[in-house]
This record gives sequence, C-alpha cells and structure tokens, in this order.
Amino acid sequence: MEGSKVFQAREFIQKQIFIDNPFDYFFLDQFFNKQYEKDDRFGQVFTLFTALAIFIASLGLFGLASFMALQRTKEIGIRKVLGSTVSEIVLLLSRSFLQPVILSNLVAWPLAWFVMNQWLQSFPYRISISPFIFLLAGGVVTLIAFVSVSSQTFKAAWTKPAETLKYE
Repeated sequence: MEGSKVFQAREFIQKQIFIDNPFDYFFLDQFFNKQYEKDDRFGQVFTLFTALAIFIASLGLFGLASFMALQRTKEIGIRKVLGSTVSEIVLLLSRSFLQPVILSNLVAWPLAWFVMNQWLQSFPYRISISPFIFLLAGGVVTLIAFVSVSSQTFKAAWTKPAETLKYE
C-alpha cells in the first residue's frame, strides 16, 4: 500500500508540475556506449583500410623484388660462383628493400606520435603513448616487408649459377 501511494504522488507531481515535459528515462551505460559508437565504427573502418593498404604495399614490394631479382640474376650467379652463401645473397637483396622501410619508420614515428597525442587530448581520461608501441609497429612493418621480399630473394639465391651464366 505504501509503495502505491509513493507511485501516485510521483505521478501527481509529474502531471501537475511537468506538464509539457514527459518523464524520459535512460540507462547510463547505454548512453555512454552511444557516445563512443562513432569511435568504434571509425576504428573498424580504419583497421579495414589499413589491412588493405598493407596488402597492396606488400604486393608492390613483391613485384619490385621480382623485378630486381630478375635484373640481378647474373650478379647473383657470379656471387655464387665466387663462394657467397644463400643467406649472404638474401641479405644483400633484402637490404636494399629494408633500408627504406626502416628509414620511413623513423620519419613516421614523430608524425604518428603527434597525431595520436592530439587525438587523445579529446578524451577526459587518456593513456600515455609508449615508445614500445612504435617499436612494435616498426618491427611488424619490417617483418611484413621482409616476408614480401624474401620469397623472391630466396628463389633467386637458390638458382644454380650454371643456369644463370650459361648464356654469357
């Protein structure tokens, strides 16, 4: 009985005092989730396009490595005749691709730190940006570049010198 009187009192106050403003309730957790819905969607789209960009860049590196291995076939054959090992040849061919990747990482890190720092300023509670994140990203990018290039460099390094030099 007591509860129904309280309910009736609330209903009376609502109808008499707040005539034009109907009672509207919401759950706070759903309200916060709606606020960050755009950020979640942006993160998903950004991840998709990042993966697509990495895939296209890897294809470009693969094609360039194929072209460079074909252009340097005679050099590879001569080096193998003179005693180079497969690992030395792979390192020689991969170095020309990995140096620009590492240099681009060193250029991109300050820019990425600045952009991330500006983005994080919009949040009331934010995390600090660790240098480990940049080192991890640089390592992953270098690994992806090496895997993209290594298949062609291993193929070029394993060819027999007699096959590459027989037309000379």
